[in-house]
Amino acid sequence: MKKAILGKKIGMTQVFADDGNLIPVTVIQAGPCVVTQKKTVENEGYASVQLGFQDIPSHKTTKPLKGHFAKAGVKPKKYLKEFRLEDSDSYNIGQEVTVALFADGDIVDITSVSKGKGFQGPIRRHGFSRGPMSHGSKYHRGVGSLGASAGMSRVQKGKKMAGRMGGETVTVQNLEIVRVDKDKNLVLIKGAVPGAKGALVHLRDAIKSQG
Repeated sequence: MKKAILGKKIGMTQVFADDGNLIPVTVIQAGPCVVTQKKTVENEGYASVQLGFQDIPSHKTTKPLKGHFAKAGVKPKKYLKEFRLEDSDSYNIGQEVTVALFADGDIVDITSVSKGKGFQGPIRRHGFSRGPMSHGSKYHRGVGSLGASAGMSRVQKGKKMAGRMGGETVTVQNLEIVRVDKDKNLVLIKGAVPGAKGALVHLRDAIKSQG
């Protein structure tokens, strides 16, 4: 059964493995989620499952979404996300999806929005090298040459320059689940996961095989 769930990034900590090694982990509160909609090949042209996460008061949602949740027979949710799963037929509307789907050692892909860094220069944003810092140099942390000869007479599109950094959707593949706490709906992921504390994360089976 293909697995997918929504969660919230809690923060980072560390745990000890059975062999005594220290493992840095990211703690994610995954679910419980509810299936709010199913799409089929016959009706929509593809099969998918929509999951809802985190209850909210009814007055904090829009009228169309109130009807959407009422049709599914579930409480209003703050987050909705659609997952295209090969075995979406095995899910039912109103079914609860919990971390019990996952087990220690599973390999997953995690998607979230990276931390926003604001407006940054080309050195931090793109990893440019700085200029000489010696006396007399007039170039230290600038962007450098911007274009070609006079024949171009303009800066080409896509030139790496200073600008806003972060705040982008990032997917990290092939992360290992170190531990699953079914009682507290927690998943411990080996290593770092994109996003700030409290950020929404999408967790699903790894698409690419390791190796």
